[in-house]
Amino acid sequence: MAKPQRPGANKGNKKGPTKGTGGMGRKSLEGRGPTPKAEDRAWHPAGKRKAAAERYAASGGKGKPGQRQTSGGNPNRSARSKDNTTEVEVVTGRNSVLEALRAKIPASAFYIAQRVEMDDRVKEMLSIATNRGIPVLEVTRQELDRMAGFDGVHQGVAVKVPPYEYAHPQDLLEAVIDKGEVPLFVALDGITDPRNLGAIIRSTGAFGGHGIILPQRRSAGVNSAAWKTSAGAAARVPVALATNLTTQLKEFKKQGVFVLGLDGDGDVLLPELQLADRPVVIVTGSEGKGLSRLVAETCDQIVSIPISAVTESLNAGIATSVALYQVSSIRNAKK
Repeated sequence: MAKPQRPGANKGNKKGPTKGTGGMGRKSLEGRGPTPKAEDRAWHPAGKRKAAAERYAASGGKGKPGQRQTSGGNPNRSARSKDNTTEVEVVTGRNSVLEALRAKIPASAFYIAQRVEMDDRVKEMLSIATNRGIPVLEVTRQELDRMAGFDGVHQGVAVKVPPYEYAHPQDLLEAVIDKGEVPLFVALDGITDPRNLGAIIRSTGAFGGHGIILPQRRSAGVNSAAWKTSAGAAARVPVALATNLTTQLKEFKKQGVFVLGLDGDGDVLLPELQLADRPVVIVTGSEGKGLSRLVAETCDQIVSIPISAVTESLNAGIATSVALYQVSSIRNAKK
């Protein structure tokens, strides 16, 4: 007696079309080829972005000065090259965007939210974009939300800019000396949060610092988050990259710059600092590990900030701000 089949089970090994299908089961899978890429499907958002990019390229990559164009899709937050490195950055926030435009950074697009509340800053942004021929794209607030990221605040505006161009530390030092000023730099040792970097850039500009020095490895870079936190100061305060931070600090010492490291267990209290009116580079370490061993050994002095016992330590950005303020105050008092 034949074993009963389960409902829906294959009842035989017969090849070819089965009864009732007319062969459509096999024929439907033939001749279609691989599934098209998302960007090759006209109805897909990626396809719409590709079509928009092609139309933009066909027009010569230029829009009419001051012309608002309605975006039909989600603007790319960043464009990436074949090696997956960011080719552009999106800067958001009214102060940051305005400073970027004022600094004549070669922006490729200016985004403004539909029905945005106009103030003097927005009017100036539109004027600068119009005069420089930067395409002005009117988008929804939801699109700006996506461009700004999860915790970004865009305030209704954004601008697309090229990657930050870092200076060389030696060029920064020579530029300050050529102006006849006393160098005041900040070097960051292991600061990996771009928001901390942005806050330190802002403080450096506020208290008369001449620039920031970052190591090439294990460090935050000047990206959109740093731009936003700096409130536009990244357009005015130069940031340099050092191949090796310890080596660069030693080179600065040879040229008469004193290296001061910030640490809670320093041998000198900040109010008692005697080197503030000399050429100085203040080195701030990471909040977790502090200064690395080699950097600490390179410092001329390790300086600590006296704080109340109820607070265990200060944020790296706040500690740097306090040190910069102290140095700036001593310098101003001696003028």
